[in-house]
Amino acid sequence: MGCKVNQYETQAMEQLLAARGHTLVPFDGPADAYIINTCTVTAVSDKKSRQMIRRARKQAPEAVVAVCGCYSQTHPEDLARLPVDLVAGTGDRLGFLALLEEELEARRPITSLDDALRRREFEHLPAGGLDGRTRAMLKIEDGCRNFCTYCIIPYARGPVRSLPLSDAAAAAARLAEAGYREIVLTGIEISSWGQDLPGGESLIDLLEALSRTLPPQLRLRLGSLEPRTITEDFCRRAAALPQLCPHFHLSLQSGCDSVLRRMNRKYDAARYRQSVDLLRRFFDTPAITTDLIVGFPGETEEEFAASLRFVEDCGLAEIHVFPYSIRPGTPAARMEQVPKAIKEERAARAGQTARTLHRAYLEQWVGRTVPVLFEETGADGLWRGHAPNYMIVEAAGEQLHNRTLPVRLTGSDGEVLLGELAERP
Repeated sequence: MGCKVNQYETQAMEQLLAARGHTLVPFDGPADAYIINTCTVTAVSDKKSRQMIRRARKQAPEAVVAVCGCYSQTHPEDLARLPVDLVAGTGDRLGFLALLEEELEARRPITSLDDALRRREFEHLPAGGLDGRTRAMLKIEDGCRNFCTYCIIPYARGPVRSLPLSDAAAAAARLAEAGYREIVLTGIEISSWGQDLPGGESLIDLLEALSRTLPPQLRLRLGSLEPRTITEDFCRRAAALPQLCPHFHLSLQSGCDSVLRRMNRKYDAARYRQSVDLLRRFFDTPAITTDLIVGFPGETEEEFAASLRFVEDCGLAEIHVFPYSIRPGTPAARMEQVPKAIKEERAARAGQTARTLHRAYLEQWVGRTVPVLFEETGADGLWRGHAPNYMIVEAAGEQLHNRTLPVRLTGSDGEVLLGELAERP
């Protein structure tokens, strides 16, 4: 369930289980054990996790139901009321799998949780999945110390812990040797990479080291970044790395300074705009994408309008719009709440703005030729893949899976770019 970090950790557990001799089967079929790697970023996430637990128990009453992840880390009392056999949190996945094997034999309830805020070591897990060789995630960081007022994740994940540079380079090299064409650097807050390591290295130092390690045709893509990461030095050095994709997901949440202060974000709108301008100065038409929370506690119509004007002025390529969802246990949950109907109405307006901006960004690319990493075929039979800027491109062809080919962009349907192969594969 949930974010790319959870996806990464799920893939790692799949590899570890297979190496221990277990057979992986579809979740919606019969099994001896079911693992739910939970999310707790919102109350809705909690609900979805509970639904998956009940679903697993219903379809296999005699199976072991094992739960790990952020929800079980922060709300073990909720799990005590659910039909769960094994409860663990967000740390020690190897220990969790050993407990799973123990539970399969002993059939007695097991709960194993630590204090996430006391963690200091990065947990090494294998990168890559069991299926496909197109895009791989590489987790380089865990934890967060920002403590935004709406977020419970620092309590679920603990403080910042970084994968050492040499280990990250070795893991990336293994992924390249395995045939992956793109590596996505992920973590809870990758902008903080290196803050806990000796030597004073930062994210840009890691990117330069990886670029020296990897073949020139392999793409490097960044996960979500804090706007403060984007400095002139970062941009100048990043622009010199040919493998780095010009796609920057800069976390915004609100374009209104008073709302940002209530959120306890560590930047204001002016600093965010500075980051946008720097990226456009050093990169050719970069895709700058973001997340936007509407209806945050206390948000007035004037504050919402200011936020919407700000994203329009920035001309962002893609915006993920979220109506604020109460996360019990956070300071924002105790603030004055915006009525649900108003949140939904603002989300609809922001969504329309997001669609308009996305179409405008796609139109800028029509007529140009870009390299596309093809991944799958869609319902219409066209091959679908991603350009370096992460925009989806569709084109006709045969057997294009896991191939990077130049595509002449001929149009857009408002959601994806359409094109034709610029050369025979």
